[in-house]
Amino acid sequence: MPVCEICSEELACDSELKTHLLLTHLEDEVSCPLCSLSGVSYDELNFHINTAHAEMDSGHTAATGEPGHPKRKSETGAGLSSVSRSPETQNGVMKPNHRHAGETSDPGKKHEKTRGSNMMELLASKQRRLSSPSKGRTFSCPLCDLVCTDCFMMQEHVELHLQDHAVSDGAVYVCPMCKVACDDSCSLQEHVELHLDNSPAGDFYGDLRFAQQLQEEEECKRKEEEAKREAEEFRQLQMQFGLDNGGGYRKQMERSMEQAVSRGHMTPTEFHMKRLEMMETLAAGLDDGQTRTTGLLSALYKFYQRERQEGTRVWLCSELEHYSSSDGDRGWGCGYRNFQMLLSSLQRLEQYTTLHTLSDSCPSIPQVQALIEAAWVEGIDPQGASQFNGRLKGTRAWIGATEIYTILTSLKLRARVVDFHQPTGPGDTHPRLFRWVKNYFSLPSSTGARVPPRVVKTNLPPIYLQHQGHSRTIVGVEERRNGSICVLMFDPGCSPAEMRKLLNPNTSPSHFNRLRKFPTHLKKQQYQVVVVEGVLSEDEKQERVITSRIFHAERIP
Repeated sequence: MPVCEICSEELACDSELKTHLLLTHLEDEVSCPLCSLSGVSYDELNFHINTAHAEMDSGHTAATGEPGHPKRKSETGAGLSSVSRSPETQNGVMKPNHRHAGETSDPGKKHEKTRGSNMMELLASKQRRLSSPSKGRTFSCPLCDLVCTDCFMMQEHVELHLQDHAVSDGAVYVCPMCKVACDDSCSLQEHVELHLDNSPAGDFYGDLRFAQQLQEEEECKRKEEEAKREAEEFRQLQMQFGLDNGGGYRKQMERSMEQAVSRGHMTPTEFHMKRLEMMETLAAGLDDGQTRTTGLLSALYKFYQRERQEGTRVWLCSELEHYSSSDGDRGWGCGYRNFQMLLSSLQRLEQYTTLHTLSDSCPSIPQVQALIEAAWVEGIDPQGASQFNGRLKGTRAWIGATEIYTILTSLKLRARVVDFHQPTGPGDTHPRLFRWVKNYFSLPSSTGARVPPRVVKTNLPPIYLQHQGHSRTIVGVEERRNGSICVLMFDPGCSPAEMRKLLNPNTSPSHFNRLRKFPTHLKKQQYQVVVVEGVLSEDEKQERVITSRIFHAERIP
């Protein structure tokens, strides 16, 4: 059987020997495996080995690796040895064949330790030969000639080397890359992984960790900016809705009077007198009545009796009082003032005067806030209470339709909330809202006389109307000959002086035109109305307390 004189590998026949020499040695760098001779032809190398190293044993005794003992080519890293050229396949990874030239497929036990030592020597030499970086993003196995582009596959490949080449000599495992001895295979694996971390693959892991760190920093920065923006928006909303701890009705009134003194509109004596009066009325829970105007519904009724427009019909609510905003609640108190108007009407209707829950006097704005807080304590509208943190008194918080419903339910009044959540006419108008108001005032009075009167003053309470940013009170409706409808409104933003002009019988009709609102005047996206339709029994009240936990308004359309 022919044997390669360079690497001592046994071949089956001469033709395979020639192929082996061509593929294994002629395509690689030709150099002497036993000395430093290189750069010669194959024939010259053959002659050099047969002459200069003729004293070497031609057998296949393994080199010891000790100083002074020359090594055979199969045990050096200069050229391709039988270890890297006789691979086996295990689990999809190429593994070197451990059989040395001249050994049988079943070597004796006396060669096991020597062969393992030679393998460690060979792997270390190959690691030195292949330590130069590959072109591109490739990774070379430090233990064999395998080259791949996947660092994770390379790590698994090296771990297979460790499983096959760790030599146990009294439970000692030797690193094939630096000859460091470890006590167990796990320690050896961790040690070799440190070598790999310093290889080109280590740069990949470092870049990956750096990219992940940058991504985490960007995410943290984005979350911080988002939190700051949300906090600023929440602060602005608190200022807008009076929840910024800027004080309530009393503090705003005091600041207004102080500004009046500084501008010369009020003397210090008047300031102290008015402040004392304010403190007394607030302590009693009563409105001071300085913005109240009475007798307006009677004046309206007389006006329409005088103004005989052909085909026009008018329906008015029951008598009530108009409350304007004052210096203490200007900018945020419209909801409280509209509630005072509604309550002033209920106090005049016999159906509601029998209730012991309604007082004979008008409560002040801080007292209305206290009544809403008491209703929340009863369990009415817990979601609304959470939005205000259960606190209104001492703040400038706006209230809306749900808070009016809450306080009416607490007073055992049958309230109803209707939500016109979208426009129902051209140009963002709400014709269905106008028809609903007309039906509310006209239907109860339509069953009676065969020829209904042109102007009707009903016993119905007014309607609380809410939209974004403001609320008003609907006190009547007017239907003209052509079928067009307009509603009559009291606005808390109108000053007492302007409202008192309507009490004069000689007032120009233009002053009453300010109360008329046609569909083109109401073009907000959403409107809500609250009406009172009777009283509640104790059981009905408790039922409404339970259903208000998830509040649902009647929606039209």
